[in-house]
Amino acid sequence: MPCDVTQTTLQDMTHVPPPAEELRLLDAELWQLDRRRAQLLARRAWLIATLQPPKSAPAAAPPRPETSAPGVQNLLLLLGGVLLTIAAMVFTLVSWGHLGIAGRALVLGAVTVAALGTPMLLLKRGLRSTAESVAGLGLALTVLDAYALYRVAFPGAGGAGYTASASALLAVLWTAYGLLPRTAELRLPLPSALVAAQLPLFFWAIETDTGSYGITAALLATAAFDTAVALRVTAKSVRVVAVVGAYGLGSSGVLAAGWLSWTASGPSAAARAAALLLLAAAIALGAAWLGAGEKHALGLSLASGLLTVTALGGMARSVLPELWTVPAHLVCGMALLATIRVERLPEAVRRGAAWASGVVQALAVLWALPVVGVVALAPVGWAARAWTGTPPDARAALTVDAPWPPHAAAVPVVLAAVAAVLVLVVWGEVWRPRALTGALGLTWATVFTLPAVLELPYPVGLLIQGATTAGVIAAAAFLRQSTHEGTRLTALILAPATSVSLAFLSLASQTATLTVLSTLVALFAVASWQSRLAPFTAPTALVYAAALACAVGAAVDWQPSHTALLVLAVPVAAALIAPRADSRATVPIEATGAAAGLLAVGLAATDLPLLALVLALCGVITAGTAIRPDRRPVGYAAAALFVLATWVRLAAWDVGTPEAYTLPVTVPALIVGHLRRRRDPQTSSWTAYAPGLAATLLPSLLAAWGDPHWTRPLLLGLAALSLTLLGGGYNLQAPLLLGGSVLTLDALHELAPYIAQVTDALPRWVPPALAGLLLLALGATYEQRIRDIRRVRGILGKMD
Repeated sequence: MPCDVTQTTLQDMTHVPPPAEELRLLDAELWQLDRRRAQLLARRAWLIATLQPPKSAPAAAPPRPETSAPGVQNLLLLLGGVLLTIAAMVFTLVSWGHLGIAGRALVLGAVTVAALGTPMLLLKRGLRSTAESVAGLGLALTVLDAYALYRVAFPGAGGAGYTASASALLAVLWTAYGLLPRTAELRLPLPSALVAAQLPLFFWAIETDTGSYGITAALLATAAFDTAVALRVTAKSVRVVAVVGAYGLGSSGVLAAGWLSWTASGPSAAARAAALLLLAAAIALGAAWLGAGEKHALGLSLASGLLTVTALGGMARSVLPELWTVPAHLVCGMALLATIRVERLPEAVRRGAAWASGVVQALAVLWALPVVGVVALAPVGWAARAWTGTPPDARAALTVDAPWPPHAAAVPVVLAAVAAVLVLVVWGEVWRPRALTGALGLTWATVFTLPAVLELPYPVGLLIQGATTAGVIAAAAFLRQSTHEGTRLTALILAPATSVSLAFLSLASQTATLTVLSTLVALFAVASWQSRLAPFTAPTALVYAAALACAVGAAVDWQPSHTALLVLAVPVAAALIAPRADSRATVPIEATGAAAGLLAVGLAATDLPLLALVLALCGVITAGTAIRPDRRPVGYAAAALFVLATWVRLAAWDVGTPEAYTLPVTVPALIVGHLRRRRDPQTSSWTAYAPGLAATLLPSLLAAWGDPHWTRPLLLGLAALSLTLLGGGYNLQAPLLLGGSVLTLDALHELAPYIAQVTDALPRWVPPALAGLLLLALGATYEQRIRDIRRVRGILGKMD
């Protein structure tokens, strides 16, 4: 007791406030401190900025020179040399006639000697750039000297011949001048001499009137000279000029020789053109062999091989029929592969020759592709004239709408030869599988085109194409997946392609069509036993089975709607095969079966009773598929098909009552909703029952409002009353509210005539008065209405 008295006395003496009040005071003090701190920091920052000295502006950087002293010097020397050269040309062309012969010789000789001798003194003093400029002036003056000499001493000489002689002489003089001990440091004379050396042979050929062959030979000889210079000389400027000359003149010579070979009128002309092409090939091969660099060597050896093939093929073309032009070139291209075994040749040369052979073979295959395209695509034209008559031979079957390409007789030879090369010659871990893939495709193309090329009888052509289809399927079946994946995929692509062409080609005859389609169904069905092939072959077999069903229906003169029943066998087979097939083949098989079902529906679209039957059978097939655990969602499609079948049947019976169309939807929907609520009691009644109930109630309500009779509204009212009672009895919102709403609207429809009569009988002031009274009553009992609404909402909220 004394302790309690003492503690109470101390609290009264210290005046400690309550905790809430003390917390408020502390927050106020802290806020004041933060505010004062912010003011002090701002003042401190201003004082620091005031005490710092002003920053001086950065010193301006000196302007960067746009040119260098050597550059300016070289430009000035170049301009000086150009101006002096122009002055010399003006003197030679304009003022030449005012001097005598002695004066002319004295002036030109003195100026030329001075221009050519000055660089020696300048080089001795170390003025190399000036020496280069003056030497260029001297070289230009020698050209003017040659022109002046032509005008004075040789006015009657031919221009082309004098140009050839003068350019050869200038090339020699400039070379000698550039090789002198004093002038060896100059970089201009030797490249200039090489430029001058490009002209003598060309103008000599023009002067001697050797014709196109001589001019072409002159171009190639000059290119050979440039090639030798480029390979032997080490000076970079000379090598650049030599390389440009070699490629430029060599290309011009090759184009000219190729044109001469193409337009050769006989063996003699072809042989001369071939000699020129072989000369160009020898130049390219020599450059590649003697060390033109790996990249250049590969390209030059490739060009050499192609030129050799062009030369030899051109000679063969001049003596052989035009049919064998491409095979002759192909043989020459294949002969290039012999260089691969020559160990003495550099690796780049051998690879270039191999690439050249490959290019020739590729071009030969491209030449053969139009024939392959006609054989593959032309049979599609039989779709518009099916069963109109058997053609006499395999080629006639293809040329109904498409022309036959010329010289097609050599196509199988070309394709087979290239396939043999790929199999026998190409090896290596990387290239061998690719070669086998190409060989398979070429072998297929060879056999595929053979009946049309040889004009074999029509049945024999069908038999060969069928055997080709079986062959590529067998190849796909026996090739190992690990090492021949590309070849196997190629075979799997070629098999359907061949079979499609065969199927269209068989449309010429009814017997052929039924036989071919039956064979294809059996062939692809047997191939589907291999799980690796099933994703490709099983759907193909189903496609041909659908085509066979259509063909059988057409053969027995059935209507398309009756043929649809035969087509339904394909979806049935797909539904039975899919669960037992390899997992990779399941989806393709099911997709093909679904497509066949759509085909059956389309065929039966013109006959409503049969369409209803087809839809119902499709629903049965789909429902059977939905039994599988992994295909349960397909059940929705089955329900939709059954509903569509019912609707089509009702439309066939001319039934116009909407309940006949809606009840087949409502009943299954309510059953599904009930099963879902049993499986998941938390499911809302709106999710389980509302879609099914609305499917019938809403169309029936619309029909009842426009129905002048009493039967439909009465039945609809009874049904709505039943739903309302069921919803209330089982505490379900959806039946209760939907049934009550429909019952109310149905009752209003029945009372509408009487309400209209009463409204017409009342005075016009009565409706506004009644509305006013209603509003007053609602206002007076507003709070009570709110409580009633909340109570009703609570009751509904407790329902599902």
